Amino acid sequence: MTESYWIDESLKRKTVQDFIEKAKKLYPVLIHKYKNPVSYTEQRAKEEWLSTKEYLSGATWIELKKDDRVIYDFGHHTVGYITLDFDSKGSPQDAPAFLHIKFGERRNELFEDSANHEGWLSKSWIQEEWYHIDELPLLLNMQRRYAFQYLMIEVIDVSKKYRLVVKDVRCDAVSAVDTKLIQPLETKDELLRKIDEVSIRTLANCMQTFFEDGPKRDRRLWLGDLYLQALTDYSTFQDYGMVKRCLYLFAGLTAENGMMGANVFAEPKFVVDDTFFFDYSLLFVYTLADYAQITGDLETVQELWPSAYRQIELAREKFNDQKLFIEDSQPCFIDWKDGLSKQTSAQAIFIEALIRAAEIVDLLKTQGQVLIAESAEMLRREADLYKESAMQYLWSDTDQLFYSGSQKQISYASQVWMILAGVVKGESARRLIRHCIEVNPDMNMVTPYMNHYFVEALIKCGEKELAMEHIKKYWGGMIEKSADTFWELYNPDDPEETPYGSSMVNSYCHAWSCTPTYFLRGAISDII
Repeated sequence: MTESYWIDESLKRKTVQDFIEKAKKLYPVLIHKYKNPVSYTEQRAKEEWLSTKEYLSGATWIELKKDDRVIYDFGHHTVGYITLDFDSKGSPQDAPAFLHIKFGERRNELFEDSANHEGWLSKSWIQEEWYHIDELPLLLNMQRRYAFQYLMIEVIDVSKKYRLVVKDVRCDAVSAVDTKLIQPLETKDELLRKIDEVSIRTLANCMQTFFEDGPKRDRRLWLGDLYLQALTDYSTFQDYGMVKRCLYLFAGLTAENGMMGANVFAEPKFVVDDTFFFDYSLLFVYTLADYAQITGDLETVQELWPSAYRQIELAREKFNDQKLFIEDSQPCFIDWKDGLSKQTSAQAIFIEALIRAAEIVDLLKTQGQVLIAESAEMLRREADLYKESAMQYLWSDTDQLFYSGSQKQISYASQVWMILAGVVKGESARRLIRHCIEVNPDMNMVTPYMNHYFVEALIKCGEKELAMEHIKKYWGGMIEKSADTFWELYNPDDPEETPYGSSMVNSYCHAWSCTPTYFLRGAISDII
């Protein structure tokens, strides 16, 4: 193998700073659209909710007293900044108006009491504010950016001598892209058309100054999300500049040894998080390979190649002499499923990273670019060695499935990733995926992230019809539960499941769930 590009520390520091500067220059211009609610519903003194009415901007004035509430529906999931135009009616204002304002990506969030939150993520992610308004009228420009479809104003108290008047509600909605530029999916299947529409809205609302994982929470750039967002972007908005910006951010913000963090912060300053996942760091190689093939921007690819190759160098250290991934040698994400053994998935992800790295080498050499001595052929031969190890040590002739870890666990994830890495191919891969579905291991999939790879594996096995059925069942299941954007986590057997101890901090517009449109407009477009 070749020597690392990261030996010269002074060169590394200069290169890293150059990457950050290039990322800064790719800062996108956000599109601003002003939106009003489409309807509202009132509740008087905690009695029954009144019928929903159409909201007419400038003509819908609502008077509220103590314990009154009003919910505004913006029609679709929205990301932006709220302005509330308040006034009073009756006697002069002789006491402050005390308000509770709450936002919900789903309507039920409005009625969850944050005081009951006992999860391990901070309750500061819950979107709610309390205001004392001493002087009316007031044009309240809320400074924080919110992600929501529903907004509720609750009057905790006002004087009995006057009423609070809400004269207008509007949102400065922001995104780096315009969904109206995307033509609707050409299909007679209404559910597929809706899934495509929701996928695009999910991606658009996560495209801000970089690819956010979720505009409500965490508002960060995660490598696992970036890989799937970039794929979907290529099929829709084709904002190559944002993909390029994010690649430079990850390459410029690494640990001292060059490892990519699982996520980075881009605001208020650039910094890498202290979370490192084996699988996420290797997804940088995948993302760079796709970028190279889609854009042909080999100058950028050449510049970022050492950073990508460094992830492979570091990953090699996590394997034993039998070329097996050492279980628990480094955290992997794979899926949120409790108890999931990740050894076999990690093995496959590394194999595929070697193959994708070879693709990059081929592209650069075709264009006569200067490259390290490591050849595409060497990388592919290395991948074959890890494939042989997987078949020798991780395949069960008895179960006709791959197992993982010292407990020989069988999971969907292990089968999916071995198929995607080409450890089994053709008819053997088809038999494997069908056998897995038939066995239906207890260790199933709970995130749209892992379900994406399941769909991808089905397509690779030639099972396009099954892939489409799964998209309709899984992502369509969220739509049946009124999803306007797709969620961070969805378990059909337990729709309110959460990895955080409380669903109040779940993200209901999450980047890694946006990929159905990538399949519908790509690999399975011929059967829809």
